[in-house]
Amino acid sequence: MRKQRMQAVSLLFGSLCLAAVAGGCSLLPVEEEELAPPLVQPVQETLTLYEVKRANIAKQITGVATFASDKMDYLYFTESGGRLVSMNVKLNDTVKAGDIIATTDTDDLETKIRLQEIAIEKLKLTLQQEISEKGAEDPAFRSKLYDLESAQIQLESLQKQLDKSRLVATVSGIVTYIDPIQPGEEVDAYKQIVTISDPKQMKLIYTAASQNDLAGVEINMDVEVKIKDQVLTGKVVQTPMTAPPNNNKAIEERNAKSLIIDVKGLPEDVTIGSQADITIVTEKRDNVIVIPRAGLRSYMDRDYVHVLDGDSRKEVDVEKGIVAATEVEIRQGLNEGQKIILAN
Repeated sequence: MRKQRMQAVSLLFGSLCLAAVAGGCSLLPVEEEELAPPLVQPVQETLTLYEVKRANIAKQITGVATFASDKMDYLYFTESGGRLVSMNVKLNDTVKAGDIIATTDTDDLETKIRLQEIAIEKLKLTLQQEISEKGAEDPAFRSKLYDLESAQIQLESLQKQLDKSRLVATVSGIVTYIDPIQPGEEVDAYKQIVTISDPKQMKLIYTAASQNDLAGVEINMDVEVKIKDQVLTGKVVQTPMTAPPNNNKAIEERNAKSLIIDVKGLPEDVTIGSQADITIVTEKRDNVIVIPRAGLRSYMDRDYVHVLDGDSRKEVDVEKGIVAATEVEIRQGLNEGQKIILAN
C-alpha cells in the first residue's frame, strides 16, 4: 500500500515537470516584448507667400539736413611752427571784417617794426634837410635816398611776417567753427582754425555716409524739405560731382559725400544750425510689377525668385529694375497674380 502511494507521488511529480517543459519553461520570468518606435509626423514647412501685383515704385533718398551759410570764410595760418598765443573768439560770436581772430608768437617782431618805422622817419627828415641845402643831384642825397628805399623794403618784410602771425576776418558773420588747438601749441600751415559764416546767405547741406549713397542725384532735382510742420520745395545746386576743387582737405572730404540744396521762402526762425527732413526722388515708375525685396534672391550675377507651382516650388530667373528700400521692380520673369515664396 505504501509502495503504491510512493509510486503515485512520483508519477505526479514527473507529470508536473513534463508540463513545465512543454509550457516553454513558463515558470521563469517572461521578458518584455520590444516595442516599435512611435511614428514621427513630418514637420510641415511654413511658407510666406506674396501675390505678384502691379504698383508704383520710387527710389528715394531721405535724411536730415542742416542749414549752413552759403558764404563762409575759412581762416588758417600759412606757415607752420608758430605757437598759438591767443584765440580771440568763441563759437557763435559775431565778428566784423578786419577783426583779429587769433595770433601766434612773434618774439620781438613788433618792436623791430616800430624801430624800423622810426629809422625811416629819421631818414626822411635828413633827406628833406639835404635836398634844401645841396639839391637832389648831390651824390650824398642820392645815397640817402637808396637808404630810405632799403629801409622801407625791410619794413614791408617785417610787416608781412607780422601779418602771417595773425588770423584776420575778411567777412562779417558768425563764428561757426573753432579748432580745439590750445595756446602754446604749434600751428600747422593751411589747417583750418576758424570758420566765419554769413547768416544772411544760407543753404541746406545733406551729408551722407558715403558718396555711393547719393547715386542718381543730379543738379536741379526737386527736394521736399520739411521744417517742423511746414513743407517747402528746394533744388539741388551742388553734388559731389559738381563740387569745385578746394585746397582745404577737410572741405574736399565733406564735399565728396554732400549735397547742397537751395530753399526759397525760409521761415524767419530758421538760422545756421537749424535742421530739416529731406526727400529726393531719384527714380520713379508707375504701374509696374513690384515684389518685396525679401522675395528676390541673388547668387553670383543671377537674380531669381521661388514661385509656388501647385504644391511645390520652382526657381524662376527675373530681371530687376528699380530697387527701393523695401520693394523691387521686376521687369521680366513674373506675371501679375503669381505667388512667390518670400525668404524667411
